[in-house]
Amino acid sequence: MREPAAVEPMLHRKLYQFHAEGRPVWVFLRDQQRWIEAATIVEIQGDLVTLRYEAEDDDELHSWEESVRLDSIGAVSTRLSYVSRLTTADDLATADDCPEAEKLGSQG
Repeated sequence: MREPAAVEPMLHRKLYQFHAEGRPVWVFLRDQQRWIEAATIVEIQGDLVTLRYEAEDDDELHSWEESVRLDSIGAVSTRLSYVSRLTTADDLATADDCPEAEKLGSQG
């Protein structure tokens, strides 16, 4: 079953936005039922999206460039931010002009 045609232009705009920002994306290919993780959108031409990503296989790291049709993309995600759970408050970067009361290390 095909989704409404109005969805594709919205997805297309989001892909263009992520491409312009150079942000890594996670793309679900519904026809293959698999995710492409942390890919860079290299090019969008018509209904063809070219992705570049790396995949690990046992002890080898592979670099891939794959072109997929826009209508085979079921979902696109991007990471907004991340912080290591192993990082302590003292390890986080703070602005030098930040008031002492607002610095993370001074809470407690």
